[in-house]
Amino acid sequence: MKKKQYILAGTMLVSLSLGAQAQTQPQDTTMNRTVVVEQEYNPDIMDASKVNVLPRVEPPTVSKKAVEYDATLMPATQIPAGIMQAYTGKETQAKALPGYVRLGYGNYGNLDVRANYLFSLSPKDRLNLTFTMDGMDGKLDLPDNGGKWNSFYYRTHAAMDYVHAFSKVDLNIAGKFNQSNFNFLPDFVSNKQKFVSGDVHFGVSSTSDDMPLQFRAETNLLVYQRQHDLMVSNIKENIVRTKADVTGSISDEQTIGMAFAMDNTFYSDGRFENHTDVDFNPYYLFQNDDWKIRLGAHVDLAFGKKFRAAPDVEIQYIFSDSYILYAQGKGGRLQNDFRRLETITPYGITNQQLDNTYEQLNAAVGFKASPVSGLWFNLYGGYQDLKNDLIDTPTVKSDGISNVFLTEDTKNLYAGADLSYNYKDIFYLAANAVYRHWTTDSDGSDVVVSFKPAVEGNLNLKVRPISPLLVGIGYQHISRQGVEGNKADPVSNLYLNGSYELFKGISVYARVNNLLNKDYQYYWGYPSEGLSFLGGVSFLF
Repeated sequence: MKKKQYILAGTMLVSLSLGAQAQTQPQDTTMNRTVVVEQEYNPDIMDASKVNVLPRVEPPTVSKKAVEYDATLMPATQIPAGIMQAYTGKETQAKALPGYVRLGYGNYGNLDVRANYLFSLSPKDRLNLTFTMDGMDGKLDLPDNGGKWNSFYYRTHAAMDYVHAFSKVDLNIAGKFNQSNFNFLPDFVSNKQKFVSGDVHFGVSSTSDDMPLQFRAETNLLVYQRQHDLMVSNIKENIVRTKADVTGSISDEQTIGMAFAMDNTFYSDGRFENHTDVDFNPYYLFQNDDWKIRLGAHVDLAFGKKFRAAPDVEIQYIFSDSYILYAQGKGGRLQNDFRRLETITPYGITNQQLDNTYEQLNAAVGFKASPVSGLWFNLYGGYQDLKNDLIDTPTVKSDGISNVFLTEDTKNLYAGADLSYNYKDIFYLAANAVYRHWTTDSDGSDVVVSFKPAVEGNLNLKVRPISPLLVGIGYQHISRQGVEGNKADPVSNLYLNGSYELFKGISVYARVNNLLNKDYQYYWGYPSEGLSFLGGVSFLF
C-alpha cells in the first residue's frame, strides 16, 4: 500500500515541476521556438577509481651520519717514525720443470741422447740423476787421399748427485760413471780402445755466515782403466783426491784463507810408480766496492820430485759500477793422469810415465766493461810459462803413425777478446778470439808445437723471431802454428742450429755441421766428419 503511495507522490511532483516550466516558458512563435534538451542520466559509481589505481609507495630514505676520525696522538716507537708500507705481492721465479729428455739421430750414425731429472725429496734434500750418450759410426775420408776409414766413437755418461742441507752445513754425495769406445786408424796394431772411469765424491761445505770460519772439504775416489796402450794394456789408475779450503774474516773487507789439495795415485802395473802430490795455497783477500785483491801462492810438495812454487795473485779495480781493470799472476800443478791425457786427445798412446805439468806463471792484464745493459766485453793479453807441458805429437813407426804423448817446456805470448750481448732473449751474440805464439828451447821445436793452436775464434749468433722458434748460426776456427809441410789443416766449421716448440714442453731441434764441407782435424792425423746433420725431439716434464 505504501509503495503505491510513494509512486503517486513521485508522479505528482514530476507533474508539478513540468507544469511550472510550462508556465514560465514563453509561447513559441514562428521566429522563436524553444527547444528543451534533457541531459542523459549518468550516475556516479562510488569507489570506482579503486579498480585501476595502486596505493602510493613511499621511497626509502637513508639518514646520513658524520664520519668520525681517530685523532688520538700516539708516540713514535722509532726515529724517524715508520709508516705503513704499500702491500706488494712476493716475486717468485717460475719453477723449472724437473725432467728433461732429448733424443736425436743423424747421418754418419750420429747419436744424441740426454736425460736428466731433479727429485726434490724435501725442502732440504735434492737428488739429481743424469744420463748422456753420444757418438758416431760412419766412413770418413783419410788425409792425403788415404782412402776411407770406418770410424766409430761412442761416449756414455751416468751420474748421481745428492745434497742434504743441514742448518749450517751442506752434505754432498755424488757418483759418476763414464765409458768411451772407439777405434784407431786402420794401420794401428790394436784397432780398438776402451776407457772406463768411475768417481765417488763426499763433500761438506758451510752455508751460515754466523760461523767464525767458513769451510769446504771433500774427498774423492777416482778409478780409471785404459784397455790398450803401447807400453801396457789394461792398466788401472786409482786416485784418492782430497781438497779443503778454510777462510776466516779479519774485518768486513778482509779475509785470510788456506786451501789444501792432495792426490794419492796408485797403479795396477809395477812399471808405473805410485806417488803423492800435495799443494798448499795460503791467501789473503781484500774486497770493497772498488777493489778486489787476492794475494797468495801455490806451494807444491811432490814427494821424491822437484819442489815448485807459483803465484796466486789477482787485482781488480772497479769504477763506474761496470768497468773493471785487472791484473793477475797465476800458476800451479796440472796432474798428467789418464783423465787429462784423454782431454788432450783420446787417440794418444802412453809409452812412459809422464811428469806432471806445472804452470810456473800465467800473467795477464785486461779490461772488462759493460757500457750498456746486456753487453759485456773483455780485452786481455799475457804470458804463460809451462814446465813439462803435455804435448800430442805424431811418431812414425813401421806399422804407421801413432800419436804419442811427451812433455816439453813451452812458453807463449797471447792476446784475446771476448764479447757477448743479450737483448731480452730475442737476440744473442757471443764471440771470442785469441792469438798465441808458442816457443820451446828443445831441438825440433817446429814438431813440438806443430799442433799447438795459434789462432782460435768462435762466433755464435741466435735469434728468436717468434716465441716458439730459435734459430742460430755459428763459426769455429782453429789454426795451428806449425810450418808448412808439418802443420794440420785449420778447423773451419760453419754450422746452423735451431729449435721449435711444438707444444708446451715438446720441441724439435736440428743442427747442421761443416756447411762448407771442409777437411780438417781436431786430433793429429784423425779426420773429422764432412757435411753432417743431426735432428731430434726434446721433452720437458
